[in-house]
Amino acid sequence: MTRHSRNCTAGTVYSYHERQKDTNQSGYGSKKSRLGKDSIKDFDCCNLTLQPCRNPVVTQDGYLFDKEAILEYIIKQKKELARKQKEYEKQKNREKEELAELAKAENESKKQEFMKANSQAPITKQTADRPSTSSVSNMQEGKNKDLPSFWVPSMTPAANATKMDKPDEKVRCPMSGKPIKLKDLFPVHFTPIKDRDEKTSLIAKQARYVCAVTNDVLGNSVPCAVLKTSGSVVTLDCVEKLLKKDMLDPINSKPMKESDIIPLKGASGFSGSGNRLEVKKEGAAIMA
Repeated sequence: MTRHSRNCTAGTVYSYHERQKDTNQSGYGSKKSRLGKDSIKDFDCCNLTLQPCRNPVVTQDGYLFDKEAILEYIIKQKKELARKQKEYEKQKNREKEELAELAKAENESKKQEFMKANSQAPITKQTADRPSTSSVSNMQEGKNKDLPSFWVPSMTPAANATKMDKPDEKVRCPMSGKPIKLKDLFPVHFTPIKDRDEKTSLIAKQARYVCAVTNDVLGNSVPCAVLKTSGSVVTLDCVEKLLKKDMLDPINSKPMKESDIIPLKGASGFSGSGNRLEVKKEGAAIMA
């Protein structure tokens, strides 16, 4: 603990550095940290495998996947949805059978009550004048059919199976949560950098690809987009200054629409982190 921690007041004597030091030592308070370079996924890496894409494809929302990984994900999700659908159908059939059994039991009970009410002996003068005898026995007046205790196994409550909700019929994107199909994936063609270094592998290089139009080096700090008409990757600066004037693809001279320009979305290497580059851990706080 610091020198002023025991006699801490609201004055400026207790500095920010001392507060941070006491927070780290005591474990109280919230802690913030910015993600480092090692925690950031590269812009050309798959969002599922977190590895450089060998055959990259992109969704309409701008999420990059390796074709093999996303196809394996779609097939696995389809099998899982089919399994859940079968279980849901079995649950529905089971509920129908239970309802049918309850209706049958209710009809039987009504029938027995009707027969019992019509089969009672007529009340005569002798039976009416006969005094009612109270007995402590639990075997008279039909009490022999009542169970004496709730500890009897047939009276103990049973744990019902958890009801399953109706499963989703569509395979959804692991990043955006929107429905995804094979026809919604567009091929991507990165332009390799020409640095005349043939000894170093492409994965080991820090700068691997360049813009297809301006030859600017692409990286995590350079916003880029995919042209759907040709699959080429260009910088957003190039899109705003050059391509939006004529709306023509410079690779194959095809006319483009606004929807044909797909900005790539980057994310950190942690699952579920999205675009957040700062993490925060909530801790216990001491109330004065």
